[in-house]
Formats: sequence, structure tokens, C-alpha cells
Amino acid sequence: MQKKIAVIGGGIVGATASYYLARAGHSVSVFDSGNGQATAAAAGIICPWLSRRRNKKWYRLVSEGAAFYDKLLADLASDGLKTDAYARCGALILGQSADYLQEVHHRALERREQAPLIGSVAILKGSELQKAFPPLVNVEQALFVGGGARVDGRELTKTLLKATTLYGGSIHKETVSLAKDNDGTLSVLTQDGPPQRFDAVILAAGAWLPQLLQPLGYTVDVRGQKGQLVVLEQNEGNDPQNYPVIMPQGEIDLLPFGHGKTIVGASHENDKGYDLQPDASVTDPMLEQARTWIPDLKEAAIADIRVGTRAYTSDFSPFFGNVPGLQNCFAASGLGSSGLTSGPLIGYLLAELAQGKESSLPTEDYPLAAYVKPTCR
Repeated sequence: MQKKIAVIGGGIVGATASYYLARAGHSVSVFDSGNGQATAAAAGIICPWLSRRRNKKWYRLVSEGAAFYDKLLADLASDGLKTDAYARCGALILGQSADYLQEVHHRALERREQAPLIGSVAILKGSELQKAFPPLVNVEQALFVGGGARVDGRELTKTLLKATTLYGGSIHKETVSLAKDNDGTLSVLTQDGPPQRFDAVILAAGAWLPQLLQPLGYTVDVRGQKGQLVVLEQNEGNDPQNYPVIMPQGEIDLLPFGHGKTIVGASHENDKGYDLQPDASVTDPMLEQARTWIPDLKEAAIADIRVGTRAYTSDFSPFFGNVPGLQNCFAASGLGSSGLTSGPLIGYLLAELAQGKESSLPTEDYPLAAYVKPTCR
């Protein structure tokens, strides 16, 4: 049976959910203000298997999230929408010591038994490293992980929303709010039109989930974190599209894309939350560090500085599921800096829930009720 479903938030979670819902034959309306969205400002590395984080439930989510890209890209391709926003190009992990690289190498080999997507793993030196990434300098050795990938969140989201419209979905660039009836059903309130009723509502607003739910009497354990990255453009004669991504120790990553584009970033600024202004005092040191490894970037032009707001919970754990006290309302948030890794899978799982299906990952492992709590009855 066709359902009328609202998706609030058009980032990677909401765009994936809307795509799969529209693809399944439902009537989908996506609402997004276009202001500060994390995915629109994001590009990231999909290589979750090397994390030291001990949370097994989180690791399962990001590991399966990395694998989900195969299905997502195959489904888009079958719908005639191929994209170069994602590529499994391999990753080079830089370390300050040989001991660190050996430790990560050992971890990768151990985890590859359960996650074969990790692919080939090897410590590269000398000519091998030079062959893998010719412009890289001042690096004696690095760990290569063949399954590492890079993704431009902005471009992938555009593709997913386009796919949604191909299946009849509608995209609305506006800020909305929610109203709750006595029976717990929701209406979506737009700025101009009358309240709209839907059979199900998905809240994929990321760091803005508190602004949606607090007026309805909920406390939401989600805070915003500012992230900035820099998009550089070089002459296409020196096109870096076939190079692996670079993961140094610390926050800054380097992502070579096609057509002369390299992305540097992103920052993690807890104290600036929802501020969306570019800040050269943050981006300039990022660029300086990138240029010490890739001197060719000194000649690259700054094409864009992207600024967005990530969503974090107090214990850095993501959540998704049904919002308590609301009929057929589902939400997700708290993905943090792993949003591009786990976001598509979470969007797919929310689409399953909105259709009355069971989630293929147990929602009790990522309990929404631990972070979204009613404050009034």
C-alpha cells in the first residue's frame, strides 16, 4: 500500500531514506532549509576498520555502513544514475612512527577476517610509496589499505535527491516545524500553507533535531559541531583522480578527486557549534599542513570553503528508531564525523521502519529513547 511520507532533512540520511521510499512506490516529500546541513559541506573517507574505538555496536554500524555503498551505488546505477561522488580508491595512513604503522597494520589484518572489504594491506616505502602517490613528499612510509574509499557528500546527496524525484518524490527548500495532536499523530507546518498530515514522518535533521522536538516537549541529547573544509582546484593536466586518499594522524584528511579537485579537511570545532562562517584561522593551518605533504597544492586555487554542522551526542554514539509518544515518527542523529560512513545505511534502515518493516540492524543497539526523552505528558 502506498504511504504518504515526509522526510525532514535532505542530508545523507534523509536523501537515502527518501530515495528508497520513493523507489518502493511511496509518495515522498522532502523538506530541507538548505542551511548548515552537514552533508552539503562534507567530504569524507570511508575506512572505518582501523578505528581504536572499542564500542562494538558502533563498529558494526560503520563497518556495515561502508559495505552498504555497494548496494547503494548499484541501485542508483540500475536507475540510470551513475556518479563519481564515490570511489574505492584505497587509503594511505600516515604515522609519526614505524611502531604506529605496525600497530594499525596488525589491526587491519585482524579485522579483515570479518571485513574482507578491507582488501589488500601493506606498508609502503620508497619507490612503492612514490608509485602509489607521486606528489607525496616528506613521508618515509605509509600503510596502504585497498578498501579505503572517498565520497563527496554534497554530490552524492544531489544524486539521491534527483533519484527521489525520478520516482515522483518532491523536494521543498523551506524550514518546517511540527505539531502534535492528542493522539500522538504529527502535522508538518510549512511557512505558508496549511498543516500537512502524513502516514509517517522521518526526522533526519541532524544537529537541528532538538529544534524540531523541543517545542513538542522533548529533551534531545544532541549538540552541534562546526566543520570546515577547503576545496582546491589544480590544472587537469595534473589530475589526482586515481590517487588514494591520505589519512594522517590527527583531524585533517586529504581527498584527491577527479577533474583536478582535492579536498582538505575537515575541522572539528566544538566551541563554535552552529556558526557557519568560514574562519581563515582554522583553514589556513589546514592548508599549510596539506602543502607540506603535497607541494603541488601550493599552485592550486581555492575553489570553495564549505562549512557545516555535525550532530554529536554526549557519549558520541549515534541513534535511530521510533520517537516515543509520536505515531509513525522515526528519527536519527548523533552520527558525528562518521556520518558519511554510516549515514546511507541508517537512511535505508529508517525507510524500512517507515514502511512497517523490521530494521536489519537491531534498533535496541542504537536506542533513540536514551537521547530523546519526553519532558511533559
